[in-house]
Amino acid sequence: MKILMLGWELPPNNSGGLGVACLNLSRALADEGASIDFVVPYTADHSDIKFMKVVSALKLDPLYRYGIGAYDSWKVEDVVFPSVDAEKLISIRDVQAQYCDFVKEYLMEYKPDVVHAHDWLTFEAGVLAKKNYGLPLVAHVHATEFDRSGMNGGNPVVHEVEYEGLLAADKIIAVSKATKKIIHDRYGIPWDKIDVAYNSLDEDFVTADYNFDASQYEYIEMMKNMGYTVVSTVGRFTIQKGLSHMMKAAARALQKEPKLLFVFGGDGEEREELMNLAADLGISRNVIFTGFVRGQRLRDIYELSDVFVMSSVSEPFGLTALEAAHHGNVLILTRQSGVAEVLKSAMEYDFWDEEKLADEIVAVAKSPALRSVLHDGVLDEYRKISWGDVAKKCLQVYNEVNKRKRYNY
Repeated sequence: MKILMLGWELPPNNSGGLGVACLNLSRALADEGASIDFVVPYTADHSDIKFMKVVSALKLDPLYRYGIGAYDSWKVEDVVFPSVDAEKLISIRDVQAQYCDFVKEYLMEYKPDVVHAHDWLTFEAGVLAKKNYGLPLVAHVHATEFDRSGMNGGNPVVHEVEYEGLLAADKIIAVSKATKKIIHDRYGIPWDKIDVAYNSLDEDFVTADYNFDASQYEYIEMMKNMGYTVVSTVGRFTIQKGLSHMMKAAARALQKEPKLLFVFGGDGEEREELMNLAADLGISRNVIFTGFVRGQRLRDIYELSDVFVMSSVSEPFGLTALEAAHHGNVLILTRQSGVAEVLKSAMEYDFWDEEKLADEIVAVAKSPALRSVLHDGVLDEYRKISWGDVAKKCLQVYNEVNKRKRYNY
């Protein structure tokens, strides 16, 4: 089966989990015999990807693509970076328009069986492919604008693009039941039009060489030797991630158990606010901000950590939880995260319940037996999730929608 995959990023030129999920899904589909042309809105060296053809829609440097609002959709109309011909400045909407133009031309020669579009960033190109060429469209939802805005409205332009893409799609794949419910409740899409396929752990994350060097973290290692429990979180510092609630829970937990060290890995618009909040709460000496992390430094955080907290207000899935589980962390997840649907051994709480989160952190810190049970349970569960299962689910969807194909070449 020939698939035109429409995405916005691929590792190592990615700024979030969307690219990681797209890469692993495509690799698993290729293992099942699928032929994939994957279109990205920038030009970069992806020669290491042998299992599919990566196609550059624009002559943009990936660096510019990072800054055009893929995850900060409130600024989609902002003029943010030089255009291809350097004669003007363009926004993410301009990039999407050029992306659509490229896809329209590309389909003059390339004849896929199905178009698979990831998130609002590529939905318009997917709709164009369906309308102009009669191709069946699968819309893959990794996050909605409701998720990105912390369920507080969001950008109306993005909502419109999402709504039109979801309406036009022959089938929708959601990364969790929670995401499926949002699509149904907020956009009025019928339940039977939406299938759920859970993400899995990045294959490259598992197979990559990794050696932890404790000498690089002498302070934290010293604190751990003194009986401190390290509690971490990793992600973008945005309203979606609920980090202010976690910081307040940290202050509550420290009142009951002083030997706690909190590591906030990442960066974003709320960085200064969170640093000031830690100071106002009087817990700065127990909080470490790492800045943006990836690769070795990201894995070091997981390796140093005893407990990983996902405090998101709305998290469609949450690949970082699987990464933390791989490194043996006990997990505490909000009930508003999709990954909690598959990791039943994780502790749960509602994102706003700061007192319960504090109590759960303290309980794990004070009970080695509880920590051991939760650790073993999560390890067993995450190992049962595979990208092969996701690929098989997608192929079922492709076969279903392929019956509706009608070429207009």
